[in-house]
Amino acid sequence: MYQALKPSRSSTLVLRRLNYHVRHWGPEESALPPLVLLHGWMDVSASYQFTVDALQQERRIIAPDWRGFGLSGCAQADHYFFADYLADLDLLLDHHAPGQAVDLVGHSMGGNVAMMYAGVRPERVRRLVNLEGFGLPATQPAQAPARYAQWIAEIKQLHQGDKTLKRYASAADVARRLMKTNPRLAQDKAQWLAQHWARPNAQGQWEILGDPAHKVASAQLFRVDEALALYAQITAPVLAIEADSDSLGQWWNGRYRLDEYHQRLTHVRDCRTAVVQDAGHMLHHDQPAQVAQCIERFLNEARAARP
Repeated sequence: MYQALKPSRSSTLVLRRLNYHVRHWGPEESALPPLVLLHGWMDVSASYQFTVDALQQERRIIAPDWRGFGLSGCAQADHYFFADYLADLDLLLDHHAPGQAVDLVGHSMGGNVAMMYAGVRPERVRRLVNLEGFGLPATQPAQAPARYAQWIAEIKQLHQGDKTLKRYASAADVARRLMKTNPRLAQDKAQWLAQHWARPNAQGQWEILGDPAHKVASAQLFRVDEALALYAQITAPVLAIEADSDSLGQWWNGRYRLDEYHQRLTHVRDCRTAVVQDAGHMLHHDQPAQVAQCIERFLNEARAARP
């Protein structure tokens, strides 16, 4: 099994009536801005361990488990509202980095949260790294009736027990599932991740550390004009990192393409892009050294550019 070079510490913060689990690496105090890592959908904060191990600089690192994921508490509701992640992040920073602008890294859903948050609270973000936080395909208002109907139907499915998360007989089975989903994931890393991605229940079955309510589709459409308005308010330099495998094109089958995503990024006043070679969507698992190098080079260049 993979051996972490920089083991994390855990703390729990009562945040908006939920117990929020937060993972910490590095010293409690540092001359560098705090580095905040935001994980993606159906993932956990421990997902960044390989990238943290590859970072060269010693610095304070903070990574929450989002509500309903990992070791954080679940919302007392049957669905999740995306804006809650923004409020959670704001209160988390108030506690762990009061009065400081942070360096923010987000993967996938976490990248989308980071981009939105940087538009809402530009003064709280010094530098931003977006790891494949592409957003979603454009929608039209005419799709709203069907979307609300879908949301209601999926709420019913959840309460009928039709949206449960699969259970596994052992941690080894969880690891095999992770490798099936991501063929580039090495076995030693899969075995390590399985211990953080799932936990055994009273019957000895391994359960994914995620609330099934996350599987309920949002009732609200993704509005590109709103996303672009948020992008336009970002004042921090942004580095958008993507894998060379074009996972975006694979997901949406022509409905949303990389060139459309790149066009959206032109609304960010200071944005550059980078590509990680031989990687898929979980690029921080596939090529943690490349990802760590991109992050540190960007943060160091940006810091050197300011007095």
